[in-house]
Amino acid sequence: MKTTAKEAELTFAMSPEKTPPKLKRTLKTRHLNMIAIGGSIGTGLFVASGSTIATAGPGGALLAYALIGMMVFFLMTSLGELAAHMPDSGSFCTYGSRFIDEGFGFAMGWNYWYNWAVTIAAELVAAQLVMSFWFPDVPGIYWSFGFLSLMFLLNFFSVKGFGESEFWFAMIKVIAVIVFIGLGLASIFGIMTGIDSPGFSNFTLGEAPFVGGLQAMIGVAMIAGFSFQGTELIGIAAGESENPRKSIPIAIRQVFWRILMFYILSIFVIGMLIPYTDPNLLKTGTDDISTSPFTLLFERAGLAAAAGVMNAVILSAILSAGNSGMYASTRMLYTMALQGKAPKLFAYLSQGGVPRYALYATTAVGALCFLTSFIGDKTVYTWLLNTSGMCGFIVWLGIAISHYRFRKGFIAQGGRLDQLPYRAMLFPFGPLFAFCLCLAITLGQNYQAFFGERIDWAGLIATYISLPLFLVIWWSYRLKNGTRFVRYEEMNIRSTRDD
Repeated sequence: MKTTAKEAELTFAMSPEKTPPKLKRTLKTRHLNMIAIGGSIGTGLFVASGSTIATAGPGGALLAYALIGMMVFFLMTSLGELAAHMPDSGSFCTYGSRFIDEGFGFAMGWNYWYNWAVTIAAELVAAQLVMSFWFPDVPGIYWSFGFLSLMFLLNFFSVKGFGESEFWFAMIKVIAVIVFIGLGLASIFGIMTGIDSPGFSNFTLGEAPFVGGLQAMIGVAMIAGFSFQGTELIGIAAGESENPRKSIPIAIRQVFWRILMFYILSIFVIGMLIPYTDPNLLKTGTDDISTSPFTLLFERAGLAAAAGVMNAVILSAILSAGNSGMYASTRMLYTMALQGKAPKLFAYLSQGGVPRYALYATTAVGALCFLTSFIGDKTVYTWLLNTSGMCGFIVWLGIAISHYRFRKGFIAQGGRLDQLPYRAMLFPFGPLFAFCLCLAITLGQNYQAFFGERIDWAGLIATYISLPLFLVIWWSYRLKNGTRFVRYEEMNIRSTRDD
């Protein structure tokens, strides 16, 4: 029986007698910077930022974002220490297996793959809503198919294609934020002609700067946590960076402060220029994804095409998030297959170093967005977000635990801190602070459901289903394979750098 070319390639890739091809290390520092920025600056900033100010006031929103920003800072430095020492495309799955428990890494890998695979579908649903701004009569299913095909092609040929596309997607967002902040500050200080500057009066309007008390701030903190999700993508990309020993520390130091500056300054500008009681600001939530507080400011600055421009920026943000999700989930599935935690088929690499079978599987899950043509855009969009929302916080918890145990194991085995390419500051406070705050956010995501006249069981299930599912997967693996928590003296702390 004649063997086809594809079967021959797969046989070669799976043969234990052959050295399997490796991922290509072609991502540069500029790619890593923009991948992290692109993963975190999205609809959370462009759309949901208005509702956070309307909920907690300008002061409450600023404080909540600053607090969550501090948590993300420590998570990024923890991830930086791990990724610089051990760059791996499986990142969290590998770290969890080596430093916590084999079953924990197994559950972490599948959790992260599912998180981003479903995020692709959610972002495509959001893209339908944005495109309806320009083409209200075109069925959304056509846009979903077109954008899903684009993301697939950008990831199909090489990692460089993903890196370059993400670089330019992120650049569009960065330029939009910088222009917004520049116009906003000029308006606040009366430099912009034709606009009456409110100065700092909105900061003391009514109940401002803090509105709604602690409960409102907690709600905003949840939104802020979702907004910052995506910064951990740099850990996945580390496995295909040219020189992770140098590029990861640079990216960690530069990217976080840029992201925090974008968020803090944007929230400050919106809070100063638009009263928290403004009805337009109150409408800028996920119920109307094609509007934005950015649009309100650009319109006041005299930009007639403000709505069209901002919708284009929001569309680029959505495509960037979907593109990143395609990349991250594909690499995670590939690494799990290499480690025997997923079917071996997904470990196949093309000549360009792309795990294409993993890409096919991820794309198939992304096609869930097609359900919108039968059920309704916003219903499916909300359902998809609810089922994957908790997953990102579980990954953050895993990063904090992995870093804490890695450092303990590294020291226990005689390692010296000056041997680490990048060393996280304020250990052990950093990972412990990040873990505790992230756990509080994770458990409090839908705390409102407990305080009504009747407990909202449907809302609780939709919000928290990922947490018990993660625990079931973890402990099922432990029971089946007899794994246990890894002792510090037995950890495999060997660096995986091959640069």
